[in-house]
Amino acid sequence: MSAAVSFPMKRFLFLLPLALFLVIAGYFAMGLTRDPRVLPSVLINTPVPEFALPSIQGRDRGFASTDLQGGVALVNVFGSWCVACRVEHGFLMQLKQRGEIPIHGIDWREPDREAGPRWLAKYGDPYALIGDDPESRGVIAFGVTGAPETFLVDRQGVIRHKHVGPLTPEVWDRTLKPLIAELRKQ
Repeated sequence: MSAAVSFPMKRFLFLLPLALFLVIAGYFAMGLTRDPRVLPSVLINTPVPEFALPSIQGRDRGFASTDLQGGVALVNVFGSWCVACRVEHGFLMQLKQRGEIPIHGIDWREPDREAGPRWLAKYGDPYALIGDDPESRGVIAFGVTGAPETFLVDRQGVIRHKHVGPLTPEVWDRTLKPLIAELRKQ
C-alpha cells in the first residue's frame, strides 16, 4: 500500500479550506444584512408572563399583567438613568395627549425610590399605570435586554410586537400604528 495520497484526494484537501472559508463568509454576510435593532423575542404571540409590581412613589396603584386584559396597550420600560428614554419621552407625551393608546410603564432599576417620580414630575407623565421594578422582576418576565423597550399587547393580553430603542414618529407611523389598527379590528 502506498503512503502517497492520490491526485483527486490532494485536490479535495487543497479545496477544503477554501470551501470552509466560503461557508463561514456566507454566514457572516447574511448577518450583515439584518437590522441590529430588531431583536427577536420568544414572547411574541404568547401571553404576557405573570407579574405584579408595586406603585412608584406618589401613585396609589402599581402595574400587573392582569391590567393588560381587555384593550390594546403599550408597555414601556424606562428609567431616569436612561439617556435614550429621555430621547423618546417627548413622543410618549404626544401619544398621551392625542389619546392614541394607553401606555403603561415599568420604572426599571432606579438609583433610589424618588428618582423615577422626580423624572416624571420634571418631564411629564405619559403612563396610565406604572410599576416600580427595582429588582428587575417585571423586565425579566418580558425578556428585556435594555431600556427603552416597548411592547405592544393585544386585548387578550398577548404580546404582539417588541420595539427595542426609543419610539419615534417614524417607528409609530411605519410599524406600531398599522399593527394597532389591525389589532383593534380583531
